[in-house]
Amino acid sequence: MSATSTLVSGIAGRYATAVFELATEEGNLDAVERDLLALEEALAGSEDLREMIRSPIYTREDQARAVAALAKAMELGPTVSNTLALMATKRRLFALPQVIAAVKALAAEMRGEVTAEVTAALPLSPEQTESLTETLRRAVGKNVQLNIRVDPALIGGLVVRIGSRMIDTSIRSKLAKLQNVMKEVG
Repeated sequence: MSATSTLVSGIAGRYATAVFELATEEGNLDAVERDLLALEEALAGSEDLREMIRSPIYTREDQARAVAALAKAMELGPTVSNTLALMATKRRLFALPQVIAAVKALAAEMRGEVTAEVTAALPLSPEQTESLTETLRRAVGKNVQLNIRVDPALIGGLVVRIGSRMIDTSIRSKLAKLQNVMKEVG
């Protein structure tokens, strides 16, 4: 059993593994990652694009034409362009966000990196980001890439997720725990 099978599974996993292995064999993994990052940003920025990849009202042909035009306009490389065309033909574009995430995870694993999903109550300063990265690197023994988002509802503190591990130091969770303790007392 390959190491890639432990990271990805299902429809998205099969496409991601194929893209990753093809890019690795061809020596263009960096270019494929850049294309996928651009595609991820396009998905995040366009409700129409998200609707097109998930909606069953678009025919295979409509989806194929749309992703071909998108690939051309974004100047995507052949690996990503061909994958999009295949996914459209097989009506699997709905899995595209998961495919992108899985390829990124496979590439990071190959480089010995992990991604930490960090939710903070306030934006982190560069010094805080550097300190958090170093602390997490020591804790997990790998290089850590931070994916930081801000959620004021946390009130204060951080929520850090690395794989299946979660560290929640938010004031919101501490208040919730205190509330539960007070209910038990009363």
